[in-house]
Amino acid sequence: MEKLIKLGIPKGSLQEATVSLFRRSGWKINVNGRSYFPDIDDDTIECALCRAQEMSINVESGIIDAGLTGLDWIAEHGSDVHVVTDLVYSKVSERPARWVVAVAGDSDINTLEDLEGKTISTELVKYTKRFFKERSINVNVKFSWGATEAKIVSGLADAIVEITETESTIRAHNLKVIHEVMETNTQLIANKASWEDPKKREKIEQIAMLLQSALRAGKLVGIKMNVPENKLVKIVSLLPCLNAPTIASLYQSDWFSVESIIDINVVRDLIPLLLKEGAEGIIEYPLNKVI
Repeated sequence: MEKLIKLGIPKGSLQEATVSLFRRSGWKINVNGRSYFPDIDDDTIECALCRAQEMSINVESGIIDAGLTGLDWIAEHGSDVHVVTDLVYSKVSERPARWVVAVAGDSDINTLEDLEGKTISTELVKYTKRFFKERSINVNVKFSWGATEAKIVSGLADAIVEITETESTIRAHNLKVIHEVMETNTQLIANKASWEDPKKREKIEQIAMLLQSALRAGKLVGIKMNVPENKLVKIVSLLPCLNAPTIASLYQSDWFSVESIIDINVVRDLIPLLLKEGAEGIIEYPLNKVI
């Protein structure tokens, strides 16, 4: 079958989470050792590994039809791409990450203005330069090849602009955050010419829909139980479901089967209440997709 699109899979910290998300969405991607072209069980898709930092450049140029990268790297390069959808996921948490300005914990630098004439180390060089230029603050921005937090400790920089989700690494290096530069999360992006091609667009939209459905399902669980007729109204009133629950009568019985989809964060408190109110045979099960 003809390959419709070349899909960019981010190599590095997002790779494992991306492959897992695609698996929950219905695609099996197999990354073979050092190969930059993973196998996928879809004859219409060709996969290519690409660093998230370079993804938007390759998508803009048309080398890749669509790919996943962070909003930060799109902003860094000013890439002219079509953003198909937000995909809030990461290897640590399901919330956007933040690029922040951090300095030594005992530093007398407390505001952006205090950085006038100082040296800043970051991987997000172009965006950081624009950020401070827009605020008329003169700084010396140097590219960091990694271990950015250590640049302050070793005296190579007065401040860093670094990405964080929990700030644990920043605190571990005895640094303090003085400003948030930007919030970022993963985006599915497409080459603009590819997006205008009806066949390619249909495939990219299919990918976007199923990725979103898998992310949505990760926040929900299914719950099923048996409920006596005289407890049915009370039990149903306790269910914070997406829509009305599914209710079916049990064979030759005055009991009912009640099934619903609920937020994963409430289930631990809900199940004891359901038991208390008379529900029996409660089953909780995970979901792959919710559309």
